Amino acid sequence: MSKLKSDSLGTDSISSLLVKQAVPASIGILVMSLNMIVDTIFVGRWLGPLAISAITVVIPVTFFIGAIGLAVGIGGSSVLSRALGAGNNVKALRVFGNQITITFFTSGTLAVLGLVFQDYLIEFFGADESFKELALTYYRIVLYGIVMLSMCMMGNNVIRAEGKPKFAMYAMLLPAFGNILMDYILIKVFNMGMAGAAWATFISYFICFVFIFWFFVVKSELRLKFQSFFLERSIVKEINALSFVTLARQGTIAVLTVLLNNILITYGDALDVASYGIISRMLMFALFPVIGVNQGFLPIAGYNYGAHKYDRVRESINTSIKYSGALALGIFAIIMIFPAEIVSVFISNSEQLDATTIANNLEILNRTPSALRWVFAATPVIVVQLIGASYFQAIGKAVPALLLSLTKQGFFLIPLILILPPFIGVLGVWIAFPIADVLATVVTGYYLNKAVKRDLIIT
Repeated sequence: MSKLKSDSLGTDSISSLLVKQAVPASIGILVMSLNMIVDTIFVGRWLGPLAISAITVVIPVTFFIGAIGLAVGIGGSSVLSRALGAGNNVKALRVFGNQITITFFTSGTLAVLGLVFQDYLIEFFGADESFKELALTYYRIVLYGIVMLSMCMMGNNVIRAEGKPKFAMYAMLLPAFGNILMDYILIKVFNMGMAGAAWATFISYFICFVFIFWFFVVKSELRLKFQSFFLERSIVKEINALSFVTLARQGTIAVLTVLLNNILITYGDALDVASYGIISRMLMFALFPVIGVNQGFLPIAGYNYGAHKYDRVRESINTSIKYSGALALGIFAIIMIFPAEIVSVFISNSEQLDATTIANNLEILNRTPSALRWVFAATPVIVVQLIGASYFQAIGKAVPALLLSLTKQGFFLIPLILILPPFIGVLGVWIAFPIADVLATVVTGYYLNKAVKRDLIIT
């Protein structure tokens, strides 16, 4: 095997590395989130707010199964990055092969179970009779391709760990554009309704899968052998220990979404679910540069920690917080100033719509802007929580990484959305977000500062 080019992670300047890693990651996340945004805009404008509600209740199961690949990808890539940093290329190949095997069989099993219990799951996730059939139509078709999504999420992180972020970006660009194009063709041109939206998503998974398969066959420096796919206990244990951090975080987000859907239906109605559908898309879309910096930080910190270059790890933490903090402040300003304009993009004001849809659209425009402001109210401080939790994952400290990753959603947000709504209704859901953000940032900042002073001793 040829010498891997990942050694630049240990020699180039941290600022330039972060830009090289974060910009492609940010662009990829931007396009992926634009894909989700446009998908929601098309559905909202052409099929109505209840169609947004339907997609929103399907998200938890597809999100969780797809997160299997994300978890194995991020957790395994932490092991892979440190192996590359230590010059252990044989272990890196074994890790990658085991990642593929774990992702395929785990996501495949969950996909089958998801189809078998589809009726029960859709109701459990918060669908009521007003949009249950729409949700089932979308759910069935999307789940047919969920294994491809899971494999793509895993492969994308391995590409980034290999030091080739531009290809990781392409892996997100191509399916995003494909989905947008197919949304227009299948929903607007062929008038396939909810089924058209679902098949467009399925096709986007397929495009991504084909590209990533091509990369590892043609472009990758990780040349797998047949025996790489056989599971090894020590490798699986190491991957799972760190993958569980991401999986627990993503699983908690799925549980949170289920609770939110049910609480919004209980204290509000289906239109509140649609409002959350819009807000959740904006959370991914608006924060794309912050998440991109966070993803760029992971391989840099992991490689340099594995190479015992602790001064570079410290610098990567400080630089990442500084860059992402500035970006988060700009995002906060835009959300606070233009919430109504943002929400109006998702609804149609066409006079050709029926009276019920027009009334629903007006109600969405009335409810959602203030909710959007509440949810983004603590945006400037969240970067410490994101980088702090990622630091522990990058260096292979699974337990603190897990606990800090769960601070916002698991330890604070879920309890708050259970406690507040009985007293102040749907407003309690929205104000729970900034409270949870601040509390999680305080906790993570404390432990990050303590760990850096203890572990990253520069000699």
